[in-house]
Amino acid sequence: MTKTFAVNNLGCAHCGAKIEEAISKIEGIESAVLNFPLKKLNVNGEFNEDTLVIMNEIARSIEPDVEIIPAEHAHRHNGHSECEHEHHHHEHSECGHEHHHHEHSECGNEHSHGHSHSHEGKESIVPELLPLISGTVLFAAAVISAHILDIFPLSIVLYAAAYLILGADILLSAFKGIRKGNFFDENTLMSVATIGAFAIGEYAEAVGVVLFFRIGELFEDIAVSRSRKAITDVAALRIEEADILTDGEFVRTHTDNILTGDIIRVKTGERIAADGVVESGESRIDTSAVNGEPVPLTVRTGDSVMSGCINLADTITVRATYPADESTIAKIAKAVENASSEKPKIDRFVTRFAKIYTPVVIAAALLTAVIPSLITGDWSKWIHSALTFLVISCPCALVLSVPLAYFSAIGAASKLGILFKGGESVETLGKVKAIAFDKTGTLTDGSFTVTDVRSFGKLSAEQLLTICGSCEQTSSHPIAQSIAERCRLDGIALSAPERSGEIAGRGLSADLSGNSVLCGNERLMRENSIRLPEIESISGCIVYVAVNGNAEGMIVVSDTIKKTAASAVKGLGRLGVKTSMFTGDKPENAQITGEKLGIDYIRGGLLPEAKLSELSALREKFGAVMFVGDGINDAPVLAGADVGGAMQSGSDIAIEAADAVFMNSEPESVLRAKRIADKALRISYQNIIFALAVKAAVLILGLLGHPNMWLAVFADSGTAMLLILNSVRILNTKKYL
Repeated sequence: MTKTFAVNNLGCAHCGAKIEEAISKIEGIESAVLNFPLKKLNVNGEFNEDTLVIMNEIARSIEPDVEIIPAEHAHRHNGHSECEHEHHHHEHSECGHEHHHHEHSECGNEHSHGHSHSHEGKESIVPELLPLISGTVLFAAAVISAHILDIFPLSIVLYAAAYLILGADILLSAFKGIRKGNFFDENTLMSVATIGAFAIGEYAEAVGVVLFFRIGELFEDIAVSRSRKAITDVAALRIEEADILTDGEFVRTHTDNILTGDIIRVKTGERIAADGVVESGESRIDTSAVNGEPVPLTVRTGDSVMSGCINLADTITVRATYPADESTIAKIAKAVENASSEKPKIDRFVTRFAKIYTPVVIAAALLTAVIPSLITGDWSKWIHSALTFLVISCPCALVLSVPLAYFSAIGAASKLGILFKGGESVETLGKVKAIAFDKTGTLTDGSFTVTDVRSFGKLSAEQLLTICGSCEQTSSHPIAQSIAERCRLDGIALSAPERSGEIAGRGLSADLSGNSVLCGNERLMRENSIRLPEIESISGCIVYVAVNGNAEGMIVVSDTIKKTAASAVKGLGRLGVKTSMFTGDKPENAQITGEKLGIDYIRGGLLPEAKLSELSALREKFGAVMFVGDGINDAPVLAGADVGGAMQSGSDIAIEAADAVFMNSEPESVLRAKRIADKALRISYQNIIFALAVKAAVLILGLLGHPNMWLAVFADSGTAMLLILNSVRILNTKKYL
């Protein structure tokens, strides 16, 4: 059983990692995953009435002001009533629907230490700016009085006042932590370091450390909030109320009550509340929030529409094909939030590293303070070095910035209509060097159209279409329907044949206007001793037309290539990715389509098990591989790939088996996903290397007897700020278009 909790007043990413580990060790709990940016905790296991109490006790022993509450309670604290509306013919009013629990994980009074404030608006920044500004002014006055005016007693008073204003929260949190027996959190270590600096007369460094620590936190909070907003914006697309047809009139009703078949009125400027089919009216809808498509879509009666899209023009009515909580936008919100809680492997490495890093640095600080001092007698110098170690002993720069890179990647992708099902999917896609595509429905539209009509003799193209369309119009075969549809579009009048009969696997025979007609493949023609002219290789299905024993022409029916397929394949090639196409279509058709697109490896005539074998061969050659498909028969290959990608237009089974879903069903989304994943992986490595290099430099300087607390605070707060800003660069979606 999995439950979701809101985690209020959590300010430190490192403390969050400790809370996550401790809760996962509670008896009956199988796993716990804490999402620091969203302040959410997903716990899987057995729960009883004492479990939440134990979880809170553990959390507060690590960070005193933390509060863990069920997600639904967090929602209600925000003033939303979940039972305000009842639908007409529905007798039940369901309170606390799970899909309602997504957008309010940051509720409550988020005030603790460090990284605890949320900055969704200017009002929330002001309380943190006031002490920061006043403390900075006092710090500047202290520096002036000490080094320019040379008023030593006044400077000490000003330094102390600046320190208390800037560091009050830190000192208070340190005191609470020590009372709980937590001597090694970031507040306690920062307090010891700065008080120690005061004790040895390094007043400016002590205040400077606290000042830049607070500035770093402010930037971190803003960056985290920006990344969080990318996720909550998706959740906010869900509609709370809609006009539902009830007893002949439209009534404003909560969307929780929408059921399949309900008629929804969507006015100009409103979002569509549930997936459905346009019942009446014509309009243009903005689908960009759902699938990333910037061009509005014109819809008419009978067209399908997705929830979350905005009606731009005239009022329309929509017949719901799914309840609101099963519609596209609800699935998107759920998928994105679940994805943001699944950690990539590199994040798990950072968490394990952090558990070792802090104790090692603290031990090094103690040894540095004692051993060289005993040898040299210069206690002030070596204590100063030890204090610099304490400043950089918290690994928050890594613990927050690395998962934030993947969190931002998931948010950026969702804005482009790409749903990753976890950070590990993003990480693995970043390592992929080969991508295999299914053909039909993935690289092509999956719908047959007449692409060529050729006459072998006296009949015109229109006459061939008339003859074939008349004979094929009653057939349910997709190829026959495409020919009949072409005739309808061209305004060609069709006649009813006197006799018509299908021949399985070959085509059909008919009597039309006193003539004997055969429409079908080459095998049908050979079996009836009809000679065919030599023709070059053609992509598509060829329907030959023979009248009274003579071949009169042929009609080519093809599955059209998607508009972005060629550019996507080319773009992947520029990224160094090898492309393959696995299809059950005839090898000759596969070859023609693959060559048009510039695919590197083309394999046709494959059954699902053969696709798996080809996928294994591709993995042996290039390493991690992605497969993109859309059909039911693609599910085994999607599950077997390192990363599976499914087109939203495909089967539910394929979408369920995939690690990523492309909402606009265009190959260009695969290219965009790859670019986002590459950037996330690259930034995570940059963050790790930079953070460790800077911290190592400070440690080495300290061990060599060159302590510098200014450099230490840069290695801590400054580095964290830079790395977090580096992580949220991923949110700039324009770079992936």
